[in-house]
Amino acid sequence: MHLTHLSLTNFRAFTRLDMDIPRRTLLLVGDNAQGKTSVLEAIYYLATFTSLHASQDRQLINFLAGREALAVARLVAQYQRGVAQHRLEVRLIQEANGAGSRFRKEIILDGVKRSVHEATGHFSAVMFLPDMSRIVDGSPEERRRYLNLALAQTLPGYSQALSEYARALEQRNALLKLLGERGGDADQLTFWDGILADKGAMILHARITALQELERLAARVHARLTGQQEVLQLIYHPAYDPLPQREGQFALPLHIPLNRSNYTQDQIRQGFMDRLAAIRREEIARGVTTIGPHRDELRFLSNSIDLGDYGSRGQIRTALLSLKLAETLWMKERTGQWPVMLLDEILAELDDHRRADLLAYLGECDQTMLTTTDLKLFSPGFSSQCTIWQVRQGVVTTANSAENVMDNASSR
Repeated sequence: MHLTHLSLTNFRAFTRLDMDIPRRTLLLVGDNAQGKTSVLEAIYYLATFTSLHASQDRQLINFLAGREALAVARLVAQYQRGVAQHRLEVRLIQEANGAGSRFRKEIILDGVKRSVHEATGHFSAVMFLPDMSRIVDGSPEERRRYLNLALAQTLPGYSQALSEYARALEQRNALLKLLGERGGDADQLTFWDGILADKGAMILHARITALQELERLAARVHARLTGQQEVLQLIYHPAYDPLPQREGQFALPLHIPLNRSNYTQDQIRQGFMDRLAAIRREEIARGVTTIGPHRDELRFLSNSIDLGDYGSRGQIRTALLSLKLAETLWMKERTGQWPVMLLDEILAELDDHRRADLLAYLGECDQTMLTTTDLKLFSPGFSSQCTIWQVRQGVVTTANSAENVMDNASSR
């Protein structure tokens, strides 16, 4: 799969952008705060319909356009998936509504309006940003979000199950709180337990399978990037664990691989239901659902050292790179299509050896887009194989060669 054309209107710093995208490797060069990352963000938004930077979608609308009574940001991608050509459009619409404003999002795939769940996964991308280190050393919520974005693009039905799980969880928590405060028939929880277990089992089964496959790929990439000196592990701690626990035995966070792949989705669902029933009294007292995918945890270990607690900046960045490259390979294995690889300032903190290995991996992808403030970070051999564009104050211009970019930079 590869992107052939991108059009942006009133998105971030761009009032208007129309460009044909080269098939292989595109290198966006420019100073900070010129719009390079916004181009990558737009492409990733078309894959996931969520922003990694903005807390609300309305923040993606160009600031000047957003001051009007009616503001519309449009993102349009034309891309080839297999032998078929497709067109995906997202409209972010903000309009006056009394003293405030109303916001809505429209998604049109090949001329037909679609929901987020229906459109997710048709166009896919993998994104690396410098501040993504929080996936490794941030909160468990950051790691769950990473997993959800990757799985939603790859596994049909995952996005829908996640949304239905979240709605059931909200209703169940409200009922738990009500029962705890006012009392009542605890059997009212059975209905929500069924939905939670059904959707939760699908999510849990998908995560177990995906993490096992991702670890295999990430460990291989990580070994190469570290010169065979480090072994990367992905340790999954599901809040509801289908593995049996002996009575009276405490579950310790031992960093050893545990095989949960033998459990079917139906087995996980039944076990989840049974566990919810067993702790019902405790959850009513606490007024909250204490187990389930919404409380899952994932840890990254290098040579048995937890990188979230003890990893250096370089170790965390290398682990994250390994994970992102593995994610790309995994999507290709799962869907038969390469995702578009989006890398923002990827080489800034890597040594020459790791830069060379990384660029060699990128050569396997169908389409890659990179940003940089310093073209010298890339070898002349690599730069000569790239299409190089300059980005300055929200305007993208083409450059015929790396020398032209350097000349333009020195003339400023």
